[in-house]
Amino acid sequence: MYQNILFDLDGTLTNSELGITNSVAYALKKFDIEVKDKKELTIFIGPPLRSSFESFYGFSKEKSLQAVEYYREYFSEKGLYENKVYENIPELLASLKQAGKKLAVATSKPEKFSIQILKHFGLYDYFDFVAGATMDGSRSKKADVIGYALESMEIENLSETIMVGDRKHDVIGAQKQNLTSVGVLYGFGTKEELEKAGASFIVKNVSQLKKLLMLK
Repeated sequence: MYQNILFDLDGTLTNSELGITNSVAYALKKFDIEVKDKKELTIFIGPPLRSSFESFYGFSKEKSLQAVEYYREYFSEKGLYENKVYENIPELLASLKQAGKKLAVATSKPEKFSIQILKHFGLYDYFDFVAGATMDGSRSKKADVIGYALESMEIENLSETIMVGDRKHDVIGAQKQNLTSVGVLYGFGTKEELEKAGASFIVKNVSQLKKLLMLK
């Protein structure tokens, strides 16, 4: 049924909460903004960083770009390793590869960092392609990243292609590229968020996700 499977990274393959929230807190501190509860910063997981600083803290474009630079100072050294693979994800990816599926990562995280993370946690070799954002932000929206993945992998049969993610941005990005989407509830998005965005399917855990993706 689904021959080509695109996965979001943060909140879908790995739990990156600690690394991302620590990096955001580090960046905000540069602007004398102290965050007492880093749980408040989980809203940064998923969307492009620059737009998040603009939306959630009212930063100007220039200030947001500087904040992204500060974020990367911490993230490139420590944050990307403050991360862990969700339980049963390696087994899921191995089963999909064994079944002959083509797998890709489609993330708004910079491609450079995404590849580092996948290699560090032993996931890189499962994927046929890794599509991420550019460091200069010219490609950051999820729809653009998905489009880049489809084009690079020369995927034309969209009816056999599905996007897996945990936030509304994954669902909306998939819709803009005419793809089916599945929202996972073990990540950072809520059922309400995914339903409102129009996810084709919603699953609670990796076991349910496997059943869906292995359908023939």
